[in-house]
Amino acid sequence: MLEDIPVLSILTFLPLLGTLITLLLPQSRVRFIRGTAIAFTFLPLLLAIALYVSYEPIVGGGAFAEKLTWLSIPLNTEAGLADKGATSYRLLFDYRMGVDGLSLPLVLLTGAVASMASLASVYIRKRWKLYYALFLLLQTGMYGVFLARDLTLFFIFFELTLIPMFFLIGIWGYFGREQAANRFLVYNGLGSAFMLLAFLILIATAGFSATETASGTTLSFSGSYEVLLANLADPNAAVNQDSIMYLSDNLKWTAFILLVIAFGIKLPIFPFHTWMLKVHAEAAPPVVMIHSGILLKMGAYGLLRFGAFLLPGQLQSWAPVLATLGVINIVYGAILACAQKEFKLVLAYSSISHMGIVLLGIASLNEAGFEGAVFQSVSHGLISALLFLIVGSLHERAETTRIDELGGLASVVPFTSGILLTAGLASLGLPGLSGFVGEFLSFLGLFDSYPWLVAVGVLGLLFAAVYVLRSVLSMTYGPLPDRFAAIRDVRFVEALPMIALTALIVLLGVYPALMTDMMSHSFDGLLKLLQSKVGG
Repeated sequence: MLEDIPVLSILTFLPLLGTLITLLLPQSRVRFIRGTAIAFTFLPLLLAIALYVSYEPIVGGGAFAEKLTWLSIPLNTEAGLADKGATSYRLLFDYRMGVDGLSLPLVLLTGAVASMASLASVYIRKRWKLYYALFLLLQTGMYGVFLARDLTLFFIFFELTLIPMFFLIGIWGYFGREQAANRFLVYNGLGSAFMLLAFLILIATAGFSATETASGTTLSFSGSYEVLLANLADPNAAVNQDSIMYLSDNLKWTAFILLVIAFGIKLPIFPFHTWMLKVHAEAAPPVVMIHSGILLKMGAYGLLRFGAFLLPGQLQSWAPVLATLGVINIVYGAILACAQKEFKLVLAYSSISHMGIVLLGIASLNEAGFEGAVFQSVSHGLISALLFLIVGSLHERAETTRIDELGGLASVVPFTSGILLTAGLASLGLPGLSGFVGEFLSFLGLFDSYPWLVAVGVLGLLFAAVYVLRSVLSMTYGPLPDRFAAIRDVRFVEALPMIALTALIVLLGVYPALMTDMMSHSFDGLLKLLQSKVGG
């Protein structure tokens, strides 16, 4: 049934419809505004669940693909193109949407975290109408990033996430919110510039397709992901080595390094991480739930979707570098997390460490590692969203999240303390929770190629046990400061997302096939390309 409707477009643009409706509502109708925004956040989640139920890994997502040509621009005849026998040239801007086992888990993650963050937005105290309008606009950008199958369309959606996030950080954050928003925009804008350069190189060289018409052959250039994938996998697809459109090895390396920098800033990869620390410390908790839970994963997705699938030879050569950077992320983030007194910074450095595990999975160059990278992305998204939801709850009541100022909270907020302990155990990779599965698959995938790097990375996980248990136990046990004696546990609107996120973390921990089965066959083409390059 879903195959008969443009479900991907509906899923993507439902939040945008919610934005428009929210802007039309009276400013004074706060509850109505909030209820409308929450409804338009949950509707895409329901569609994403229906899409998951309908998705068949063996068949893939071809039944849900959507294509529409936006604009077709005629180009002048350029020197070096005549060898294709073309009589005319065009630049196409296409609307292409698609889904597969790589993007569908991240679409589900987006729906789950965004829905829970909308409930957690009960902490927002000012300018509700603008807040929810930007919140819903951000969701359209996030869904679009994971569903776009055209480089130009991907870039548009990617940029669309920057604008609302800038204002969400700068208006509703804490004391240093404006500096955090500016740093976010500068770093991510720089990453977007690198990404745009890489995309232009790929489109202008490998983005061609020939079409026979009555008047001759038309050579079209576009950002179609399928066209790029086919041309880059075919050694005979290049126009010729004398053409100005020839994609040389040097250009491939240039595009790959630009993509690594662009998505490395987003992930983030050390040393491109400093902007993220400021955002995690200063943004409002529901905004950080979105940022840590979803936006960071756009970096991992971009590295896999474009760096790995389009340029597998370069990925293969750079695998030791990515694995080393992953280990640096793991150890660096874990050690600095141990030294923090502010719980938000503990979680920020923990995110750096956990994103290093994603890099290890990508560098493994095998199915277990690739699945581990995606699983770790989803798992960390759920865990970090839950932890920052707890941060918001604690800050709302205690007006601080400094570890050295808190203590004994288990006696006054036992439910929150129990959820905090569960989330902490998931973060350090306790078996039976989702954090363990992602870490296990990523390390397992890398072990055959780089066992010593895996050994060093495991040391970082030992530090994770230190900073997680130190933080959680210091905050929940020990003497209770007098000023916290009267605080109360969470309300239902706060408890509901905590329970939901915890349930998902446990579900993926005890039944990981729920996600790994979805990813089966998604990396078959990439693995064949990698194997052929080894054989060659």
